Amino acid sequence: MLRTDGLGRSDARAALRDFFEVDRHYVTLAALKALADEGSTDHRLVNQPIDKYAIDASRPNPWNS
Repeated sequence: MLRTDGLGRSDARAALRDFFEVDRHYVTLAALKALADEGSTDHRLVNQPIDKYAIDASRPNPWNS
C-alpha cells in the first residue's frame, strides 16, 4: 500500500497512478496532445489513446477532488 498523506487517498500504486492520471495511458495521451499542439502530429491521433485505454475525457481534474 502506498499512503498519500494529506491527499485523503490510500490505495495500491497502480490505482493511485490511474486516479491522479499519471500512469502510462495518461502519459501517452499527454505526449500526443503536446505533439499535436505544436503541430508535429495530427490532432486526430489524440483520440486514439482515449478510445484504446477507455479514458474518460470528461472526468473532473483529480487535483481538484
